[in-house]
Amino acid sequence: MYKIEHKPFGFKLQFGGTIGADEMKSWVTDSKKELAERNGKFGVLVDMINLKPLAPDAQELMVAGQKEYKAKGMERSAVGVANAVIALQFKRLAQESGIYQWERYIDASKSSAWEKIAEAWIVNGIDPDK
Repeated sequence: MYKIEHKPFGFKLQFGGTIGADEMKSWVTDSKKELAERNGKFGVLVDMINLKPLAPDAQELMVAGQKEYKAKGMERSAVGVANAVIALQFKRLAQESGIYQWERYIDASKSSAWEKIAEAWIVNGIDPDK
């Protein structure tokens, strides 16, 4: 399951459950449509709290999607995770796609205010890692 929502700062993406290559391909296609209308810098908040680890073919498509967001003007992103395996997987994928230095990971299992922390990074550059 995935959702793409428009927010004042850019986009909120939500991923949950098991996402295979076909569904991830749909996300990339939908993302390209949404990004075609974007001009300038924006941020992305990603909710992966209920996502299961991705299979290799879905991972490749996620990297392609991340590259699209960056190419279209993504300035910063913040990812809410509640699973160490997902955090590790997506840190590696962000390194592959070239967005790692602009992305922050927030353990949503430790903070119910993770979305506020994420928005502070996206909008104001307040680094949650410091």
